Amino acid sequence: MKILLTNDDGYQAEGIWALQEALKPLGDIYMVAPLTEQSGTGHCMTVHDPLRVKQLSETVFAVNGYPTDCVKIALENILPWRPDLVVSGINHGANLGTDILYSGTASAALEGFINGIPSLAVSLVSGTEFGYAAQFTTSFCQKWSKRQFLPHIMFNINIPAGAQKDIKGYRFTEQGVRLYENAFEKRTDPRGGSYYWLCGTPKPLLNSENSDITAVQEQYVSITPIQFNLTNRDILNFLQKTQSTS
Repeated sequence: MKILLTNDDGYQAEGIWALQEALKPLGDIYMVAPLTEQSGTGHCMTVHDPLRVKQLSETVFAVNGYPTDCVKIALENILPWRPDLVVSGINHGANLGTDILYSGTASAALEGFINGIPSLAVSLVSGTEFGYAAQFTTSFCQKWSKRQFLPHIMFNINIPAGAQKDIKGYRFTEQGVRLYENAFEKRTDPRGGSYYWLCGTPKPLLNSENSDITAVQEQYVSITPIQFNLTNRDILNFLQKTQSTS
């Protein structure tokens, strides 16, 4: 396999190096990741400033931009081949429910997906024990490569914290809902001015048994198939039927 590896925590993050080491037996890997941490940047891309690429080794590159920039420039200017798979992660922290919309990790995988390349976004819910997460991701890639990833597939994978023995297995799940309370803390700087720090905690919402949030809470790895087409098909069909009968 030919694999493009990226993330939103930056090229120096422990998770991406653990994943690179685990994926090595699968084939050729290029790492193209942000120069600095870009968590929570969603699908941002650099438009008004130049992108600079720092080559750190034959197959490792750091980009002074967002995760989306990394995938775009890798596909168009850096890689010597078109990858069979884009893997984004391992993120330090969960990307569950509606947080997917804000996640740089998920957005990097989504950019590969938009370009017709099967893609994975991988996150460790908490802690820094990336070994099992990297091992699980590698096994998942091996299993699904035998089924020949369909071009338009993206999986968002969240791995519970804890040792391998504490994890019960994996579930294929749907995206849940995650909202926050007390999202901003108001503080005062040394000159008496006010500023705000994003630091909210998730609200205790009721999610379905089939949600990614419930799976992780019950110590299962959550694997959610994601699509980028936001069209509400049910409403569209209803409106088209209404239009045709009016």
